[in-house]
Amino acid sequence: MSRLTLPNDLVSASWLAENINHRELILLDASYFMAPSTEGLKRDGETEWLQETIPGALFFDFDKKVCDQNSELPHMMPSEALFQHEVQSLGINQDSALVVFDRLGIFSSPRVWWMFKSMGFHNVAVLDGGLNSWKVAGYPVIPGKPNDDLNTGDFVAQYQPAYFADKHAVLEVANNQQSQIVDARASNRFFAVVPEPRAGLRSGHMPTAKNLPFNDLLENGKMRDIEQLKPIYTSLIEENKNVIFSCGSGVTACILALGASLCGYHDLTVYDGSWTEWGADFDLPVVK
Repeated sequence: MSRLTLPNDLVSASWLAENINHRELILLDASYFMAPSTEGLKRDGETEWLQETIPGALFFDFDKKVCDQNSELPHMMPSEALFQHEVQSLGINQDSALVVFDRLGIFSSPRVWWMFKSMGFHNVAVLDGGLNSWKVAGYPVIPGKPNDDLNTGDFVAQYQPAYFADKHAVLEVANNQQSQIVDARASNRFFAVVPEPRAGLRSGHMPTAKNLPFNDLLENGKMRDIEQLKPIYTSLIEENKNVIFSCGSGVTACILALGASLCGYHDLTVYDGSWTEWGADFDLPVVK
């Protein structure tokens, strides 16, 4: 069987169905849901994976497990060693082909796609439309099954620091404007029309930042066509300029990174702490 090379950063349900039995393919269910609603309801990605998922999919917990356990901020990037250990425990190898999906269309899966890219692994893609696109196409779902018998993979993590920025790098950019900051939060949050959903955070945005709500890139849970995406990006990003994407906590910023990558942009960075860090630090400037 020949080596499985993913055709793009985004694959369709039909492509996945054609290749699902390839020995190098590994499916990762990266479903994640935001903080509880005002009604106190909280969906849990792993619980829903146990109820139904794409056959063979493993659960990838970037929120509680594959993250910096010592950070007070949510799901921050872990060390090379922790990432490598957790990924190897899922049986992932250097020659694996990874397809990541979630059950909100395209929401949390790009975060995991970006995490792997930042660790030097590029044969990874997001399933366009996620679990729903798979189900709508008539393909089967089964309950997720914890597998303690997986062979340890030979994945090697090689962290590429340009993929993520910290608050100091973002502050420098806000002051010298050498890079473009693009914020994926909803416009009413960006312009401080509504309070932040996380308690204790200021409202507003970083100086010089531009707003691109992540939902503007999506249609019915799928990424818009490249012809629709390109004008969106060209209206915000100057040619040959590094871009730092931000959001609430470093998740939906990766949707903007995915869209930019599909459009051919290369010098892309995600602010890992995003507004959860910036909005809580009163030493950092905020524009309303």
